[in-house]
Amino acid sequence: MTKSFVLKTRLSAMNFLEFAVWGSYLISMGMFLSRHGLAQHIFWFYTVQGLVSIIMPALMGIVADKWIPAQKTLSLCHLLAGGFMILTGYLGSVEGDIAFGPLFTCYTLSVAFFMPTIGLCNSVAFNALEKNGLSTVTDFPPIRVFGTVGFICAEFFVNFVNIGGEAIQYTNAQFYMSGIISLALALYCLTMPNCPVNKGSSKSLADALGFKAFKLFKSPHMAVFFIFSMLLGVSLQITNSYGSSFINLFNEVPGYIGGFWAKNPTFLISISQISEALCILMIPFCMKKFGIKGVMLLAMFAWVIRFGFFGLGNTNADGVAFLIISCIVYGVAFDFFNVSGGIYVDTKVAPEQRSSAQGLFMLMTNGIGASIGTYIAGEFVVNKLVPFSGTPAEQLAGWRESWFIFAAYALVVALLFWIIFKEKHDEMQTSHSQAEDTVAKDSETI
Repeated sequence: MTKSFVLKTRLSAMNFLEFAVWGSYLISMGMFLSRHGLAQHIFWFYTVQGLVSIIMPALMGIVADKWIPAQKTLSLCHLLAGGFMILTGYLGSVEGDIAFGPLFTCYTLSVAFFMPTIGLCNSVAFNALEKNGLSTVTDFPPIRVFGTVGFICAEFFVNFVNIGGEAIQYTNAQFYMSGIISLALALYCLTMPNCPVNKGSSKSLADALGFKAFKLFKSPHMAVFFIFSMLLGVSLQITNSYGSSFINLFNEVPGYIGGFWAKNPTFLISISQISEALCILMIPFCMKKFGIKGVMLLAMFAWVIRFGFFGLGNTNADGVAFLIISCIVYGVAFDFFNVSGGIYVDTKVAPEQRSSAQGLFMLMTNGIGASIGTYIAGEFVVNKLVPFSGTPAEQLAGWRESWFIFAAYALVVALLFWIIFKEKHDEMQTSHSQAEDTVAKDSETI
């Protein structure tokens, strides 16, 4: 057994646990909240992920760069995230309705320390690979795939494993599970190779967040791209927030009660993550074939299908195909947008601007866009159209209307992008190798 094989195995295990932490609750949490009187507050639990992502990853990144080695910063973040998540589980252990304030506060503190770990986990892996003479371009992707596998395995576990006669996906046990994995990973991270710090680094929070890259808005072409990135980012967390709750509702609607898919919503949604793992490998080819505009349009129209087919589907044999196709196209919708957008930004800025430009792209999409989108979707669409105190049939009608509104929004954005954004296909041909490199280093795909 070679040294490089052992290292890759250890890094793969780290990625597996990293995303198992997230997969333990991200898809199923809405169902738990709905059962405890918090259905109208679901959007806040997903909105806050985007809000903390605006500041915390950059802040912890600076800590790791200047003062505390990345593997120790990663361990500390998981220690705090795990502790607060276990406390979230404890607060969710009561019978009946749960007080929103204390539960949300503990959950927010947990995700505030978890979100930086995604980037830190990659930093630790890149450092270890480079120290051992391995390539981050060719050796990292197979390692990173285990992160997606970890997320999927966690989804399967919470869906199919029962505690006290009830699946974990419906109970506060999902928070305990996430917290325990996080604490285990906190210990495991301390065994990773040491990452150097640069105490003389002048990198500021503004640099890390990408604020200085706002001068790129002086270019009309880049301004259009970043604005549309934010508009598409609005869609990113909507189905994560509400998808499982919508599917689970069918288990209360006459004609669908007791069906396999209605009882296993987290398992159905997991098809989305399986699709992601496959679609990311298609990006270099599609970038070369269709260019940035074509790939971004594919992502945008995939969001139209994602939302529209949720509105058309049901959990019986005559409609589950719509839900399954919706989950399959999620890989295109999510990966093609996030990864190809990062590639495009990388090819359009000077080397000294790359980090700040990527920070700006993430700020516009997973920060501002996702936060605004989740908030508006929850407060002004779902909470207005879905009568949570009404009959299951009335709720189902509201859900269908909501999904069609989201699909219409994505269609309008896609058509406007098609008309307004100008990019010649041949301008992207020279960036094919950069596409392969960025795919290897992408850190935001589940």
